[in-house]
Amino acid sequence: MGVYEAGVNGTDGTATTTTYSCWNMSMRCWCRWRWENHHHHHHHHHLHNLLHQRLSSLVFPPGFIFFLGYLVLYGSIGMIYAWLMFSKPYLRSTNAGVGLNSLGCQEDNEGSWSIGVFYGDSPFSLKPIEAMNEWRDEVAAWPVANPVVTCASLSVAGIPSNFVADPFIYVQGDTLFLFYETKNSITSQGDIGVAKSNDKGATWQQLGIALDEDWHLSYPYVFNYLGQIYMMPESSQKGELCLYRALNFPLQWTLEKVLAKRPLVDSFIINHAGEYWLFGSDNSGFGTRKNGQLEIWYSSSPLGPWKPHKKNPIYNVDKSGGARNGGRPFSYDGNLYRVGQDCGETYGRRVRIFKVEVLTRVDYKEVEVPLGFEESNKGPNAWNGARYHHLDVQQMSSGRWIAVMDGDRVPSGDPVHRFILGSASFAAVTAVVVVLGVLHGIVKCIVPLNWRAHFPWKRNDALLGWERSNLFSSKVRRFCSRLNRVPLSVRGKAKPGTRAGKLVLAVIFAVGAASMCTGVKYFYGGNGAEEPYPLNGSYSQFTLLTMTYDARLWNLKMYVRHYSRCSSVKEIIVVWNKGTSPRSGDLDSAVPVRIRVEDKNSLNNRFKKDPLIKTRAVLELDDDIMMACDDIERGIQCMAPTPRSDRWLLSPARSWQSIEV
Repeated sequence: MGVYEAGVNGTDGTATTTTYSCWNMSMRCWCRWRWENHHHHHHHHHLHNLLHQRLSSLVFPPGFIFFLGYLVLYGSIGMIYAWLMFSKPYLRSTNAGVGLNSLGCQEDNEGSWSIGVFYGDSPFSLKPIEAMNEWRDEVAAWPVANPVVTCASLSVAGIPSNFVADPFIYVQGDTLFLFYETKNSITSQGDIGVAKSNDKGATWQQLGIALDEDWHLSYPYVFNYLGQIYMMPESSQKGELCLYRALNFPLQWTLEKVLAKRPLVDSFIINHAGEYWLFGSDNSGFGTRKNGQLEIWYSSSPLGPWKPHKKNPIYNVDKSGGARNGGRPFSYDGNLYRVGQDCGETYGRRVRIFKVEVLTRVDYKEVEVPLGFEESNKGPNAWNGARYHHLDVQQMSSGRWIAVMDGDRVPSGDPVHRFILGSASFAAVTAVVVVLGVLHGIVKCIVPLNWRAHFPWKRNDALLGWERSNLFSSKVRRFCSRLNRVPLSVRGKAKPGTRAGKLVLAVIFAVGAASMCTGVKYFYGGNGAEEPYPLNGSYSQFTLLTMTYDARLWNLKMYVRHYSRCSSVKEIIVVWNKGTSPRSGDLDSAVPVRIRVEDKNSLNNRFKKDPLIKTRAVLELDDDIMMACDDIERGIQCMAPTPRSDRWLLSPARSWQSIEV
């Protein structure tokens, strides 16, 4: 058992020393505190001496130096890894078109939302803009691809933004106006931005901030009533639902009326069956399930007064049920449809469509119907690979349907998630250093037995007796004693002096290095997305072409699996020169794969005219070349030609060449 020696305080001014000795064991703790109390004759020096006592208690044993040295070594490994993997100046200078001095597009815990455009013959056959081959438009260098509005679109225009979301369209003839939430990079507050398009949504001109209040704004629901244009944004932070009227559309608005003194989120107003209906969610009520609540009110005018539906709340269910609104309702074939949000896996995971079967003052029924929207398989490399939570679909005068949808590459709270994982990785590095210290014989105990805090004042006999007899204190000391035997036992079994022991040390050291690199990746590697690079402010896609034969099928499978998940790859064409060709379904691909079987085995087959190619840019890349998607994306952006020819081919062994269509 251990020995506890209590100091005796003299009254004649002599110094008293208090010593805490380790228990009588064959091992000695590397972590040891020495305390020295110095009492002088003059009472006014007491504070100075107390400070001296604390400073003199710091010792630097070999264990401390070992621990610090290994942390410096692992830190150096982490710095080298970060420099090799993440120190790419071209990423910061060109990423999404935002320059080094821009304040926009900062990492945000709410996400990196952007906005895309879709077209279809109906609301249930929507296809992204890149599928409609808008590339022959004079304003588009290549086929225009989603997203069409990003935080960079605003930041380059002088409006610092971290993300854009909640888009709504307002149609005036052939001109489209887009209203959306933008999170200000400086104030971290949501404002309402506006842009316009004269080419069916292929390109957008940023007009500025339409509405900026002292509170957070989002979900800018814009509609027309009696020749006036109104906007009803979410202002739940203020605790009110406010209605604004346009004074000088689209940039000047005035507060028309406060419709409700409640913090409603994602609300809209529709005219149905001769009455106006207000749909919204109030997440502030007692017992309310967040993102799973929905209420309805009715009125003879969008200006109110509003009366509650008899069945309120219509929903108070799980957040994955689609109760919270996710955009503008629409009518199709005489039926009314509501857009809802599924927030089950993460906030805003996807939109869901509900067909309204009954909507009266006393009853409400709806049933879910499929949207027919294909989710991307490219993961974080797709602009909406993780979630999409808002849809506004409208029919244009031509009869064609146009829609805007927001999307995000990563789930909600991704920066916090990466911070936790990165911290855990660094904690693992610390644990590895301790294990290495044990195996090297530097760390000889885990917990110092003199674990109790030192009290500079005198403790009475009753307190000392309680400490000695206290059962909990005894059990803790017994546990510490057993725990401190572990280092000696581990060192004896590992035998670090042998070859096997040295191999164990090397493996443990490698685990520490891997943990350090993992932590650096989580802290400095971003969200893991290899994003595309814009050309003249717009995104596009290209066709990837490779040539191979039956003996290289394994190479082809890896090639397709990897490159099909690059953001800007629209299609992969496999020029098959020899042997039995595989089926497209045999290849794991996130994009369409077309296998073009050739009659003659020739290296020139890859340069043949192919009228089925749907992109202006074609990248020819051998099937045994594996590059990061980021390098491919950057190469396409940097090498894009200025002349307007029908098609351009890029090959690693050649410069850009014009080819026939």
